[in-house]
Amino acid sequence: MTNAEIAAALEELGVLYELDGAVRYRVLAYSTAGKAIRESPVSVEELARAGKATDIPGVGKTLAEKIDALLDTGEIPAAVKLKAKFPPTLVEVTRVPGVGPKTARLLWDELQVASLEDLKKAAEEEKIRDVKGLGPKAEENVLAALERLGEPGEGPGRLLLSTVRPIAEELAAALREHPGAHRVEVAGSVRRWAETCKDIDLIATADEGAELARFLVDHALIAAAGKPGKNGVRAQTHNGVSVDLRIVPPAAFGNLLQHFTGSQTHNIELREDAVKRGLSVSEHGITDTETDEVTLCETEHEVYERLGYAYIEPELREGRGELRAARDGELPELVELGDVRGDLHAHTTLSDGRNSLAEMAAAGRDRGYAYMAITDHSASHGFGDDVQPDALRHRIEEVRAWNEEHGSRRFRLLVGSEINIGLDGSLDYPDDLVAELDWVVASVHTSFNVAEKDMTARVVAAIEDPNVDCIGHLTGRLINRREPYGIDVEAVAEAAARTGTMIEINGNPNRRDLSDRHARLAADAGVRIVLNTDAHGVDTLDNMTYAVATARRAWLTKAEVANTRTWSEFKKLLKK
Repeated sequence: MTNAEIAAALEELGVLYELDGAVRYRVLAYSTAGKAIRESPVSVEELARAGKATDIPGVGKTLAEKIDALLDTGEIPAAVKLKAKFPPTLVEVTRVPGVGPKTARLLWDELQVASLEDLKKAAEEEKIRDVKGLGPKAEENVLAALERLGEPGEGPGRLLLSTVRPIAEELAAALREHPGAHRVEVAGSVRRWAETCKDIDLIATADEGAELARFLVDHALIAAAGKPGKNGVRAQTHNGVSVDLRIVPPAAFGNLLQHFTGSQTHNIELREDAVKRGLSVSEHGITDTETDEVTLCETEHEVYERLGYAYIEPELREGRGELRAARDGELPELVELGDVRGDLHAHTTLSDGRNSLAEMAAAGRDRGYAYMAITDHSASHGFGDDVQPDALRHRIEEVRAWNEEHGSRRFRLLVGSEINIGLDGSLDYPDDLVAELDWVVASVHTSFNVAEKDMTARVVAAIEDPNVDCIGHLTGRLINRREPYGIDVEAVAEAAARTGTMIEINGNPNRRDLSDRHARLAADAGVRIVLNTDAHGVDTLDNMTYAVATARRAWLTKAEVANTRTWSEFKKLLKK
């Protein structure tokens, strides 16, 4: 059984449990395990057969037993029992974006919606709006989601960069260790730090190409492969990611790397511009169409130089004016990870984090940051892990005490909060309590299904609050899982620039919100951008790499990012 098939069975069981009214932690256990299994680069069946299924994050003894039953019989007994309680097509309804198991069960109980056809009919007949807790906006979203399901697009074949990139880097690192390999680089959307990727492109030079290709085929991450040859091989990992290894002579390495890094739009514009100058560009070289002279390039710098451009960083190669800027000497000097001086969005066990205040603070200090803000969720976050006012007051004292004992001129811990923005733009806590905080991130966590003008007014009201320093994950999107809610980003950016309110690029790879396009728009409007991790544990402080990558894709410089400043410079930007 493939990893995807095992994951799908566990995820379906989780959906069935939720339809049956199971408690939230039980449902989450199946979705978490399903995600880990789906993304596992090694064979989960092999692990299970060896009695090592519990090595997978999120898989305990009970889930391991269900995996064993699935592998032995082709089904999970608990799922068979639950399927007898509901129409078999009801699970399909839960997969409609914005619906989910709870809403699907509600629609089944109230309107006998048992299939996608029933759902569409109920929405078109305006019956969903009359169900308690839903309303016209929910009905409108259902129709829009059903329409999108029928559209061609990237589809589920595209995985988060955070899933694909570690696999690509591990394979590239392994190939570099081969004694016959000269150069090995990751290309494609992984190298451009795109939000999602559908495959892995590897470019290499080697003494014996066929030998290097066979070495890749034998790697533990590879589940299946074609016939290896001197020019490379196509393969597939256990979690279904396609891998394409191309092997080229050293003299043409730069040509091939540039071509397969892309993007397609960038390369089309590059070729069209070259034609106007009497040149033909491909992965095989640059040909002078008048003399038929071919230029091979060992490096990408040589490729761009031959075509009359300054070198273009991979993150910028999206067909958004980078060629003109490269020809005119107007490319920005992009922000780098080493420029970031502080992280201003992190959670602890006081809300839904996995590490204590002391552990998170020490990890931030050890990264060389000059400052870090602890921003646990506010009183109406809505997920049962909220921080009530008295707990926040105690946290303020905790942070003050930590700074007295551990703080220094080199590192300062800030006491903050990620405060939910109410429907009217108000904050959870009394103004006097909010005013005691060093740093306030205001975010929308509840009531997504409101009209765009109302959501915009809601966020702008928070921006105008003199205690709000920053807006968190502005559009609320979860890549591949939840569409952004409707909001006028231009209006928000104008208000933020006017009031001196910052807006974050959230580095959680599921969010990356602001997107690169919205980040560029906001920066152009004069908004100060903050790069944050939204870390819920010491390990996810690494999310800063994704925040920086998004900023680079947005053409942002060090000067346009607020938290590249020292603490003495940064605190001058605060409203209070």
